[in-house]
Amino acid sequence: MRHIPVLLKETVGFLEPERGGLFVDCTLGLGGHAEALLEAGPDCRLIGIDCDPEALSLAKERLRPFGERVRLVPGDFAELEKLLHGERVEAVDGILADLGVSSLQLDTAARGFSFRREGPLDMRMGPGNLTAANVVNQYGEAELERILREYGEEKKARRIARTVAAKRRDKPIETTTELRDIVVGALGRGGGRPRSRIDPATRTFQAIRIEVNRELVGLETFIDQAVRMMRRDGRLVVISYHSLEDRIVKNRLRDLARGEVDQITGRPRSETQVIEVLTRRPARPSEEEVALNPRARSARLRAARRI
Repeated sequence: MRHIPVLLKETVGFLEPERGGLFVDCTLGLGGHAEALLEAGPDCRLIGIDCDPEALSLAKERLRPFGERVRLVPGDFAELEKLLHGERVEAVDGILADLGVSSLQLDTAARGFSFRREGPLDMRMGPGNLTAANVVNQYGEAELERILREYGEEKKARRIARTVAAKRRDKPIETTTELRDIVVGALGRGGGRPRSRIDPATRTFQAIRIEVNRELVGLETFIDQAVRMMRRDGRLVVISYHSLEDRIVKNRLRDLARGEVDQITGRPRSETQVIEVLTRRPARPSEEEVALNPRARSARLRAARRI
């Protein structure tokens, strides 16, 4: 299975594992970022967290050479504090969250993440009851439209929702390719976007995946938890892949860097500032990286330092 960590050089550069200490990869995936951090920092240790049991199993094998420097923990990054306290950890020196779908999930047809492979409508990143099939076949037309508009930023959300609702009246929509064909039929092959390089179904699949995994719920809370768990001069790196995630990350980091506003003067109180934002603008992959790994195309990296 081909796995290329996104923005790897930038991630290692901002986290500075050569300082040593304890680092946390909150979205371990197949362990590519974790491996690079451990190699770059011979004196650093790492806790890897992931909600996907299969990913944890594969990452365990990849990171086995680092021995006791690595601990793997099943769980959701939105419960970072609880998970770390369960490991008797009170403070860490660096935290990474790569919010993208892993290669394991995209490349396994049975997981149902990609419309490029025939598979069941699943899209669950970890254990859970809600599947993409539930969303597509059971959500009301208006609710489906809202999800497509808000989570997929799909301008033709109403047309797609109406078409899906009509198609499922005949029989349940069961596979990824079936759903893609319905979306393409609703929008036309170009999706109403002249010369677009993006498949017409991309935004629909993104929206449903976000709904199934509640990806935006708890992101702001995670950032707050990460900042609280970092020692002074600790580093935080968050990699996002669409504007909804990036906006949440940018705004929360900005607020924490600004601190509380004095009600009398209207100015930020410097003593309440808890982080320094290290990226005025998000780091983006180079043309060379995108050519090597097209999935990196939309990645945005933001970093901060605990003060």
